[in-house]
Amino acid sequence: MTQDAFIHLPNLRDRVTSPENSLLRLTPEMFAMWEKRARAAGFPANWRLSDEIIEESRLTLLGNHSNTDDLWIYSYGSLMWDPGFHFTEVRLADLDGYQRRFTLKIDLGRGSREYPALMLSLEAQAGCCRGLAFRIAAGSVAAESAILWRREMLRGGYAPAMVPMATPQGPITALAFVSNPSHPSYVGELPLGETAAIIASGKGILGTNREYLAQLATQLQALEIEDRYVEQLYGQVNESVGA
Repeated sequence: MTQDAFIHLPNLRDRVTSPENSLLRLTPEMFAMWEKRARAAGFPANWRLSDEIIEESRLTLLGNHSNTDDLWIYSYGSLMWDPGFHFTEVRLADLDGYQRRFTLKIDLGRGSREYPALMLSLEAQAGCCRGLAFRIAAGSVAAESAILWRREMLRGGYAPAMVPMATPQGPITALAFVSNPSHPSYVGELPLGETAAIIASGKGILGTNREYLAQLATQLQALEIEDRYVEQLYGQVNESVGA
């Protein structure tokens, strides 16, 4: 990231993990480390999509992206505090027709086979989802998008798409990882109480599902982004564990 990347959101400067300090910056070396940990945890060789399939997915969407054009990345979950890629600008961004929802059931990362978790996705619903848009400079798009793709498309749980959105500085079109209802991990929007119960107990090699929700709620509060669903969920999870 550059020094002026936070010109629009100076208070965010200390609330975003730098790529150099991110465990989720999936360079080939970091990817190999996570691969080793997954195999040690008993996952089979096909626990993730192959490198070829992941790269094919990226090229299918971005293959025609000009090497003279910057690329915007929309973030609504963990990318908001740990993007894992180098960027030159960040803005608030509003995406109409979508909402945050915990609709992916996972057994890796913040979940396990014994204690599954729910991962956040972007669902097509009435309303507007406010998040962040990060701009990757044109010369870095190929390398940085490949790193991001390994993280977001590791098991094919999302459907990457280029979507128009509004920012205070003007309209943009950004890459967003939206829900993929055809994926085996997709469970749809569960009742709030059931969602809270799973998040309260989920844990894996990246930590607990509850910690993820807390980071999300805290970052939204810091950005003064209101999300009633996240607020209610966070309250229920805290109540269930006696926080």
